[in-house]
Amino acid sequence: VRLTDDELFQCPFVEMEDVGTARFSDEEVKRLRQYLLKGGFIWVDDFWGEQAWWQWVEEIQRVLPKKDFPIRPVTPDHPIFRTLFQVSKLPQIPSIAHWRRSGGETSERGAESAVPQMYAISDAHDRILVLMTHNTDISDAWEREGEDPRFFYAFSPDGYAVGINVLMYSMRSE
Repeated sequence: VRLTDDELFQCPFVEMEDVGTARFSDEEVKRLRQYLLKGGFIWVDDFWGEQAWWQWVEEIQRVLPKKDFPIRPVTPDHPIFRTLFQVSKLPQIPSIAHWRRSGGETSERGAESAVPQMYAISDAHDRILVLMTHNTDISDAWEREGEDPRFFYAFSPDGYAVGINVLMYSMRSE
């Protein structure tokens, strides 16, 4: 769904990938802000390294200014890590192409992306509006599971656990 489409407001949950290259138009900024403040939830995944991080931060802070919506780390004691499955830490899941090319490495940018991180932007009531999984590609655990049984067994159980937890957490009512 495009950020300018009215259908966006019919989606309680949106996932975006490779946001380290995002550039929002002024209209997209306005619509995304409306979507989030009306109860929408965005999970961004699969962006690696410092350059991608800062590009994303610049764009999302146009949508949700840091003065009112700071970016905060999500630690393993947060309920999102145990909504259904007990997840002790955020797994680092590489793209299957990187995993194959590198002989099994998980960090796509070497030392610069060696540690996967989860961050969130919340509203004044502590409702997460934007969840960010940086230096990991959780969704590749679902997208590529059928391509290689070794990749499936190494990454998909953890990837599904995180994905299901995030989805369930985003849909809960308080």
